[in-house]
Amino acid sequence: MQFSSLFYAVIALATVAMAIPATSTDFGGANNIISEAEFAHWLATTDAELTFVGPRPDFSPLGKRSAQSTSLTYCSKRVGNVCGGSCTVYNGGATCLNVPGTACIAASRDVGFCDGLGCTGDCGLLSTCGTQMGSGFCAVEGTQSILVSPL
Repeated sequence: MQFSSLFYAVIALATVAMAIPATSTDFGGANNIISEAEFAHWLATTDAELTFVGPRPDFSPLGKRSAQSTSLTYCSKRVGNVCGGSCTVYNGGATCLNVPGTACIAASRDVGFCDGLGCTGDCGLLSTCGTQMGSGFCAVEGTQSILVSPL
C-alpha cells in the first residue's frame, strides 16, 4: 500500500512539473549569470553580428565541456533594454580580454569588467550588475576590459 501511495505522489508531482511552462524571457535570474540553455537560445535567436573567439560554444548534452570554461558575449550597442550590434562570443578559460567599445555583456559564469585596458581601473562584477537588460545582459558602458575567472 505504501508503494502505491508513493508511486501516485511521484506521478502527481511529475504532472504538475510538466504543466509549468519551461520557457521564460526572464534570463539571468537574480545573479545575472545566464544558464547554458539561455546562452544557446540567445545565440540561436539573435540578429546581432557575431564573431567567435575560441571554439563555438557546444551546449548539447554530448558536447565536450570544461568545468573551467566560460561562455561570454560582449556587444557594441545598447538600445534601451536590448543588447546588439556587433557582438563577440568568447568561449574559454581564465583570461583578460581587452574590449574597448563594449556596451553590454552576458556570461555563463561571473566575470569582472573594468574601465581600464588590461583589467585595470575601476572594476565591477556581472553578478552585481547595476543596470540589468533583457536576455540576461548587463549594461556596462565604458568597459575597456573583461576578466574571465577560472572559478
